Amino acid sequence: MKTATWIEAEQQLAGGSAIAMLPVGAQEEHGPHLPLATDTIMAAGFAERLANQLDAMLLPAIPKGETWTTAGWAGTISLSFNTMIALTVDIGTALAEQKTAALVIVNGHFGNQAPLEQAARMLQVEHHLPTLILNYPGIEQAAASICESEPAAPGFYHADEVETSIMLSLESEAVHMDRAQAEYPQFPPTFGAAPIRLDTFCNSGVFGDPRLATAEKGARLLDALTTAALAVVQMAGSPNGMKTPKDTAPACTRKIVRVGFRSKRAWATRT
Repeated sequence: MKTATWIEAEQQLAGGSAIAMLPVGAQEEHGPHLPLATDTIMAAGFAERLANQLDAMLLPAIPKGETWTTAGWAGTISLSFNTMIALTVDIGTALAEQKTAALVIVNGHFGNQAPLEQAARMLQVEHHLPTLILNYPGIEQAAASICESEPAAPGFYHADEVETSIMLSLESEAVHMDRAQAEYPQFPPTFGAAPIRLDTFCNSGVFGDPRLATAEKGARLLDALTTAALAVVQMAGSPNGMKTPKDTAPACTRKIVRVGFRSKRAWATRT
């Protein structure tokens, strides 16, 4: 959609069966070796892969997110919860008004999860727009099988081998491997239970060891994440999957999507 005119948009939206794909990133520190736009680059690259598989309408990425926890480092710019919710709901509302069948949000930043979940709830309840949020499903399993270094904490991947490998695969020219360094900070006992900024216990902004990252690992990680995400979308689009308050009658049509080499029924459109 970034280069589309209204003519192409009208063609994609015709028939009321279009799936919209919205990448949501952030502008925050990712150590001395990765760019501030890492979360946005990763979310956009991942979303493009999924959109190609699902024949979905790929929207331009939202390049800012809720990044209060990394505000101690220069260059980080955070949106408030309310702004994140309002921005996502406004985009979803416009899509619903144009008879979009469903919205898939590809989230590239942990801090966005809470406001995006609230926005998704509002879109489903108030605008009857089926909304699915993908937070890199399957990332722990993929990282464990592909990467060599241990994460700084269970399920915590930030400027480490995982993110650096994916960035090397997507946009290697933005990665400064000569600056890569390892740091395994000691997480405070209240982490996850009380608000805390990461710079209060981490010096470099790196959580883990990015020095073992390669583009080949990044490509394998993206393949694994894509497979896992497509399975989630497929389940959400099944007859027993995601429902909205308006889904009380049988769907009149269904979207046929490409999953691997097989066409499967997925995502019932709104009646």
